[in-house]
Amino acid sequence: MTKNVHGQALDYLGVAIVSGRYPPGTAMPPEPLLGEELGVSRTVVREAVKSLVAKGLVSTGPKVGTRVLPPQQWNWFDPDVIVWQSQAGLTREFLRDLQELRRVVEPAAVRIAAQRATLEDIAGVEDAYAGMKRAVEHGGDYVSHDLHFHQRLIRACHNRMLVQMSNALSALLRTSFEISTTRKDGPRNSLPLHREVLDAVIAREPERAERAVLVLIDGAREDIDAVLASRRPLPRLDSPARRLRAA
Repeated sequence: MTKNVHGQALDYLGVAIVSGRYPPGTAMPPEPLLGEELGVSRTVVREAVKSLVAKGLVSTGPKVGTRVLPPQQWNWFDPDVIVWQSQAGLTREFLRDLQELRRVVEPAAVRIAAQRATLEDIAGVEDAYAGMKRAVEHGGDYVSHDLHFHQRLIRACHNRMLVQMSNALSALLRTSFEISTTRKDGPRNSLPLHREVLDAVIAREPERAERAVLVLIDGAREDIDAVLASRRPLPRLDSPARRLRAA
């Protein structure tokens, strides 16, 4: 959907900050100048700046104006921040942080899911897996089904804090999945690995489930390293998910 004026102004300023056009510690131009640059009213600029404050990108105050904060203070669980980073260019540091975060959170959640998943939870993961399989065999949107697979697995742990983290991790996970699908036969090769995770959860075998998802995560890291080494363009998350061609 096309974003409204506020959304467009927010995206413009967000990308400008993440890309380094307004470096950390510097002051952004005053509202009237930003309004002229974007072709919007001061009210729109003011609302966009408020959103940037909420996302941890800037701070405001009397006599100091609007100052860009260091990346360590940005809300990296905010989907907008992740999209802006993909537009500005995914860095090795960002991708490293993503993989390390996945390796900490997801195996623990899947281990718990193998103990707590309900029949409804398992049916949801099965449905996501079936969508991945259809995309591999007949073409289609593999990435969205892959994302649903991992989201539903984490939700199946029934830990409210981990579930909330799952919602925040969605954009981060999509980054990894988009990169993996750019590798030849990447989705086809990962399909049995996903099946092993699901079978371990169904069998109520926590240690097996944890080991299986670690294999998936480490495989994703290898995919990312290979794509980075090849210097191929990295995906942008403001575009529709990449669709597989029919086999």
